[in-house]
Amino acid sequence: MKTTTAGRPPSPARLKKIKLTIFDFDGIFTDNFIYLGADNSELKKFYVPDGVGIWLLHEVKIPVAIVTGNNTKTTAVRAKRLRIKYVYQNVRDKTKPYQELKKKLGVRDDECLYMGDDLTDLKTMQRVGIAVAPADAHPEVKKAAHWVTKQPGGHGAIREVAEALLAARGQLLSVFDE
Repeated sequence: MKTTTAGRPPSPARLKKIKLTIFDFDGIFTDNFIYLGADNSELKKFYVPDGVGIWLLHEVKIPVAIVTGNNTKTTAVRAKRLRIKYVYQNVRDKTKPYQELKKKLGVRDDECLYMGDDLTDLKTMQRVGIAVAPADAHPEVKKAAHWVTKQPGGHGAIREVAEALLAARGQLLSVFDE
């Protein structure tokens, strides 16, 4: 049974089950704006605390994947900087890489978290254990989500998810211990 909790993550018991996080890119890592130069160059801005959120997930060995419909150098560069191993670009049906990742990593649906913001994310969100939408997601995506973050995409939604996952494991502050 799906229960959307605006601003409140699912229970720690549900969050502890997560063994794979999958994120759409535009509208999740970014604020959905593209700055396009006259020379056709593309710029996107990224919120540093979201990058720290990805680092936190790496620290507790939760794999991170990007599955996006776009196909840009910007996405590849950001993923490389954040050491994201699984990057799928130019994807029309996001359930295909989702199934591939599950098989490759040996995880079940209830052990997966997917965060998306637009209609192309709905099919995958309906399959995962925890479907997350940022605060500024499409209304239909918010309805399909188990959790709508307080923060919008590109402005802390990833960090909010990462901190909730670590807090559920009692590891939020321990990753900073040496």
